[in-house]
Amino acid sequence: MTHPRHGLDEVIHSPVRFSIVATLAAAEKAEFGYVRDTVEVSDSVLSKQVGVLEKAGYVKVTKGYVGKRPRTWLALTPDGRAAFAAHCQALRAIAGDA
Repeated sequence: MTHPRHGLDEVIHSPVRFSIVATLAAAEKAEFGYVRDTVEVSDSVLSKQVGVLEKAGYVKVTKGYVGKRPRTWLALTPDGRAAFAAHCQALRAIAGDA
């Protein structure tokens, strides 16, 4: 029998990245500043961690404008949603709830 820890996603497992993905899982997309404030990290930390998630194919970054102000939106990709669901399932299995 395989231990459920093998189902954990190493990309998502970092506490900051897990928090980012959890925040994005609750919405279709979210503005960078909202995610930064929700996760309670600096712009640079969020940017670096989003880069890791984007490289893994879990997050899509979209840039645009609201009026004349530049904005960045973050969204989970379908692969990101699937990875988050599998990661959460593994955590529940480890905790004995599944």
